[in-house]
Amino acid sequence: MKKRIMIVGPTQSGKSTLANVLNESSRPLKKTQDIIYGKNTIDTPSSYLENPSMYKYLIATAQTASHLLILVDQSKLIEVYPPAFAKSFNCPVLGVITKIDLAQEFADLSIQQLKRIGVNEPYFRISLKDNNGVEALKQYIFSEF
Repeated sequence: MKKRIMIVGPTQSGKSTLANVLNESSRPLKKTQDIIYGKNTIDTPSSYLENPSMYKYLIATAQTASHLLILVDQSKLIEVYPPAFAKSFNCPVLGVITKIDLAQEFADLSIQQLKRIGVNEPYFRISLKDNNGVEALKQYIFSEF
């Protein structure tokens, strides 16, 4: 079984868009209701993150992942992750701050949020709108395969 990169994040944080980029796909974007296995990714619905009783499914799904990307949307800092959430996973966890082209005043708060949930550096700051930072993230992830 091929190891894939699992993507977790709040609603509208760019999970499916990032999955499309990492899969080199143009799958139509719509609200993800179920876990979607792509060529290189596991795209998870935000409802799994927003409901603590669903955490067990995220943890179980991550058992088959090579990496876990935890997304924080810089444009709207919503606290959806519990403290030390990243420590629940056995695979390497990477922090990805999305929408860096918006709300630059929240840049430091995004990093603080990743630290609170237990994600260690490096943190990747990306904009999927103009692909800023995406190549560095791809190189880091795919060089580990």
